[in-house]
Amino acid sequence: MATVESVETRTPTPRTTPEGKTRGRRMSSVREAAVGYVFVWPNLVLLALFLFIPLGWALLLSFEDAKSFGPATWIGLDNYRTLFGDSVFWRVLVNSLVFTLATVPTSVGIGLVLANLLNRALPARGALRTIIYLPIVISGLVTSLIGLLLFDEGVGILNGVTRALGWGNIAWQTSGSLAMLSVVLMTLWTRVGFAMVIYLAGLQDIPEDMYEAARLDGANGFQQFRHITVPMLRPSTLFLIVMNVIWSFQVFDVIYVMTNGGPGYSTSMLVTYAYDRGFGPSRDFGYGATIGVVLFVLTLAFTMIQLRVRRSQEA
Repeated sequence: MATVESVETRTPTPRTTPEGKTRGRRMSSVREAAVGYVFVWPNLVLLALFLFIPLGWALLLSFEDAKSFGPATWIGLDNYRTLFGDSVFWRVLVNSLVFTLATVPTSVGIGLVLANLLNRALPARGALRTIIYLPIVISGLVTSLIGLLLFDEGVGILNGVTRALGWGNIAWQTSGSLAMLSVVLMTLWTRVGFAMVIYLAGLQDIPEDMYEAARLDGANGFQQFRHITVPMLRPSTLFLIVMNVIWSFQVFDVIYVMTNGGPGYSTSMLVTYAYDRGFGPSRDFGYGATIGVVLFVLTLAFTMIQLRVRRSQEA
């Protein structure tokens, strides 16, 4: 009797080829990118409406003769030729550089010192941190009005004190150097708190073991600060320098409220000069846009230089 043997057929398991694996990874990356764009598209729309489109429009205006009335006419590089021959532009550029050099290192340095002091167990430490940080929470217009109340030559609090002491009035608004000093002081008042908070966050990340080892090696407080604190806070310092330089080149409210760029052009900055030319009596939108484009290029160049310096230090 013949035995019929049943042969079990097995379905072969498909093998994934390298091309299939590559295609699968690519599809997975596409899906992840699509999900990411879904989450960020509202921000992209806002950036396009309020940053990229206005920036492109300003660049276009810088090549045109655009006034309040009449159509804009293409003039090429004439606005830039006028700008580089404008003595007022060079003066406000120097003012911006002086203002930046006066505010950036000072605010960063004071913020570092305050952060080190308030990082210790001091009485009312929380209240002191709040008081120092409070000015940056206040509106820039309110801060500028406070500065005007302090430094106004006629009804200002400081001149009221000096008159009561028999010292007479101080020319806070009619002397160019004193006017610059007044806006620098108010700017420092608003920025020191921000620097302090950034440094406080950086100090929390420094291991206490490093300070204990330094103390065991005989390092005093200043040596610990110089060789441990400062190097470990280098990323925070770079961030603060970049942000403060951008803020300094874009300062407007405190200048406009306290001095309006005066006396003369002693406290006028690039932004206030662009505003005066673009929205002042001349209504020269093209020339104002040209100043804005130059300001954007200067800020971008400085930021790129700082980032390149940071990469070279980390390499």
